Amino acid sequence: MAAELLCCERSCECRAYFDPRLLRDSRVLENLLKTEELYTTNSSYFQCVQSELTPDMRKIVVEWMLEVCEEQKCTEEVFVLSVNFLDRFLSVVPLTKAHLQLAASVCLLMASKLREPNPLSARLLVHYTDYSICIDHIPKWEILIAAKLKWNLSAVTASDFLGHLLYSIPLEHDTQVMVRRHAQTFIFLSAREFKFCMYTASIVAGAAIAAALKGLQWCNRSGWSLDRLTDHLTKTLGVEKDYLQTCLRQMEDMINETISVATAIQEENKMKSGTPTDIHDIDF
Repeated sequence: MAAELLCCERSCECRAYFDPRLLRDSRVLENLLKTEELYTTNSSYFQCVQSELTPDMRKIVVEWMLEVCEEQKCTEEVFVLSVNFLDRFLSVVPLTKAHLQLAASVCLLMASKLREPNPLSARLLVHYTDYSICIDHIPKWEILIAAKLKWNLSAVTASDFLGHLLYSIPLEHDTQVMVRRHAQTFIFLSAREFKFCMYTASIVAGAAIAAALKGLQWCNRSGWSLDRLTDHLTKTLGVEKDYLQTCLRQMEDMINETISVATAIQEENKMKSGTPTDIHDIDF
């Protein structure tokens, strides 16, 4: 009788924990700040490079990229990295409308290969585009995009700064986890908006943490004023306070607008579900 084998491996993915020694080491943060300059985007590429595309088109395709990442439960780094690839590619190569979703799909594929244990497949991405792109074009575009990015693919994103900034602020563990989750959501939302391309990844991360702490009313409970918090973040990141405050204001406006839109949609759905069907609407 053949012996049965018992597999005790977990089906869920195992991820490395956040190492406090690395997060508290100022040299790691300094290297991130120096390296992020290699992966910045030309914030005027719609005026200088793209003649057919618009910021609204970019927002639509980036929201589509976010939906794909959410449905496939990709790691948080995949979406932010793929948008970085897309913006840097659009900064140097003029595209037509017909090629925008193809470029976005390839950027998602490349980012998932770099940051995802189980990367997205080309066939799956073609399906998500409703077969508007050809799978045979994807390998050629992978080489094209990588070449135009000069093969600098290990980009530093805003997500990479969250751990370092959070460990520099006196937070309880539960609060730190909640702030990280909120800040990551704000980074996702800001990635949809082209106006945030003018800021470095570190400034976006600092503004996201400030917005999260302010939203959780941490400043009122901790004795830290918002001004003290922004002073600490600007000193830690070595950036101008005005830039961080401007980014924070724009991020708060974006969050409020997003909440207003979501609330309006919920109210509209409640109205529809509560409205009785008219007799004339029934097809006998």
